[in-house]
Amino acid sequence: MKQNSKQRGFTLIEIMVVVVIIGMLATLILPKVLGRQDEAFIAKAKSDIRAISSSAKLYKLDNFKYPAALNDLVTSGAKGRGYLDKIPKDPWGSEYQYVNPGTHLEFDVWSLGADGTAGGADSGRDIGNWNMDEVR
Repeated sequence: MKQNSKQRGFTLIEIMVVVVIIGMLATLILPKVLGRQDEAFIAKAKSDIRAISSSAKLYKLDNFKYPAALNDLVTSGAKGRGYLDKIPKDPWGSEYQYVNPGTHLEFDVWSLGADGTAGGADSGRDIGNWNMDEVR
C-alpha cells in the first residue's frame, strides 16, 4: 500500500485572496454595525430620560413640587415611597443632569452625550427632555 506523500494545502496567493475579501467585507459591514451602537445608546438615553421625567411628575403629584435633585426620586417622598430604584447612568457611563427650575421646561433632565461635554454634534449632542424629538 502506497501512502500519498503529496498533500495539497493552500497557496500563499489563495490565502491572500481570502484575506483581501474579508477585509473588503469588513470595510462595507463594520460602519453599518458600529453606527447602530450609537443609535442604540441614543434610544437608551431617551428611554431613561422619559422614565426620570415621569418619576419627577409622579413626585410632584405626591409632594406638590418637583424634586430638588435626582436623588429625591430614590429616597422616600412625602407618601413614603421612592419613585426610582436607583438613578441610572447614561449609556456612556456619565450621570444624568437635572435642574429645577429648568431653563427649557419646568425641570430639565439631560445627558451630555458620547463626548461628556455640553453641546456637541451627532452622538456627542446633548439629549434632554426638551429636545428628544430632534436628536437622532
